[in-house]
Amino acid sequence: MELKGNKYGIHRVIEPKGVLTQAAYKIDNDMSKVYSNEIVCDVISLNIDSASFTQIEEACGGDEKKIGEMILGIVAERGKQQNPVTGSGGMFIGKVAHIGEDLKDRDLKVGDKIASLVSLSMTPLRIDKIKAIHKDIDRVDIEGKAILFESGIYAKLPEDMSEPLALAALDVAGAPAQARKLPKEGDSVLILGANGKSGVLCGYEAMKKVGPKGNVVGVVRNPKQVDALMELGVYNKVIVASATEPVAVMDAALAANDGKEYDLSISCVNIENCEMSAILPVRDDGIVYFFSMATSFTKAALGAEGIGKDVTMIVGNGYTKNHAEITLNVLRENPKLRKLFDEKYC
Repeated sequence: MELKGNKYGIHRVIEPKGVLTQAAYKIDNDMSKVYSNEIVCDVISLNIDSASFTQIEEACGGDEKKIGEMILGIVAERGKQQNPVTGSGGMFIGKVAHIGEDLKDRDLKVGDKIASLVSLSMTPLRIDKIKAIHKDIDRVDIEGKAILFESGIYAKLPEDMSEPLALAALDVAGAPAQARKLPKEGDSVLILGANGKSGVLCGYEAMKKVGPKGNVVGVVRNPKQVDALMELGVYNKVIVASATEPVAVMDAALAANDGKEYDLSISCVNIENCEMSAILPVRDDGIVYFFSMATSFTKAALGAEGIGKDVTMIVGNGYTKNHAEITLNVLRENPKLRKLFDEKYC
């Protein structure tokens, strides 16, 4: 008979004791002992968090062998894929190998392919072999195993799209769902990192929500991206500025909104020092949603205080109700976005 573990996985924490698995330095990734409220998966691919993969790639000088060695080293040391610099992880897709006896009533069976919707930074992971590294899409194909706890959320991979396509979308599922929830009809919305996965999905949902009287503006650093983004139909306007230069972003953003400050900004960038670019253009009592895991919440809090901005700042919670279905439906509803994801991320 299998022993029952804590629903949040605390039984897998090695050090320090008394914390949850995300905050732990090291967790137990021994797959030979499985608890009655755990699900074991044979992992197919890891989608490394964009901020994390960018940091690893830069630290390794872009060398794929070194990237693989660094990822193997992190998992060997910590029992999970949690970048020690960014603190972030990513997610996996895999095939269900074992379902604990206490979870047999779930709509899940051995052999089902699922995407984890909890971070790799809290997921027990064992990598037996790295099969391929796809630097352009932050994906690592592996042979290995991972564990989902009783509290862990997941999505069955849809039958109407490929595994890589579903993985690419579900990796950022929290962002477009929040972009649907946060704005009101007629609002102005500014999206930093407008050309990335989360950016274009947020743009699509925000455009639907704010309607014809609203204004959704994307921010990109590369002027060559503007025409393609406008062709997608997910922004009213796209401006060119570096998100690390808040004054330039503010000036361009206000010019694109008839001189008015924004009701909402969404930060989807994957580099540091972009906090103030998301805060400066937003009106008092507006909302700033930081989806980026490169965000320093110290810089955000002290920066807003320093310029006297009374804004509501929201931590980029990767989960909100129905976020997986909302995100997959974006690709079903918008053929242009689906084509983009197929060509760019698969």
